[in-house]
Amino acid sequence: MPVIAPWPAARPSQAPSPHGNADEAMAAGTTVDHLTETYRAHYRSLLGLAALLLDDTASCEDVVQEAFIRVHSARGRVRDPEKTLAYLRQTVVNLSRSALRRRILGLKLLSKPMPDMASAEEGAYEQLERDQLIKAMRGLQRRQREVLVLRYFADMTEAQVAETLGISLGSVKAYGSRGIAALRVAMEAPA
Repeated sequence: MPVIAPWPAARPSQAPSPHGNADEAMAAGTTVDHLTETYRAHYRSLLGLAALLLDDTASCEDVVQEAFIRVHSARGRVRDPEKTLAYLRQTVVNLSRSALRRRILGLKLLSKPMPDMASAEEGAYEQLERDQLIKAMRGLQRRQREVLVLRYFADMTEAQVAETLGISLGSVKAYGSRGIAALRVAMEAPA
């Protein structure tokens, strides 16, 4: 694996601090130079840590680069120069976890099949057919309509329909067959 190291940072000229030694003590070990040296010395080991957590080289390199960027941005909080590497390691671990969570979420979203949705055209045809069926149902005799609604929409057996309407089983069969025949004629007729 190639080692990507930043350009050596030029040492900035230190202007005297108005706060004196307190700021210098806090800034000791958190300079860009210290981070650059840490980067050069520990890049491969951090890359190896990311490789144990992630599965592809490009993601590992991205995580390690991002870790250095984040620690560089927050170097004011790293007061002890001995802890810079620990901060980098923890940042690599956290960024690797985040990358894995994003992958898992992406896989969950991709594994869900997209719902079969009718096109707008199909939806319009279905609506027209429904409207035509409702119109045809309204054109049936009252008993035919009652039998068909209870039998096919309420999903009742012929015996249940007969009991509900208080008619014989033979009447249910007759009204049902005549009603279906009338619906076929009405549905095939041009609108």
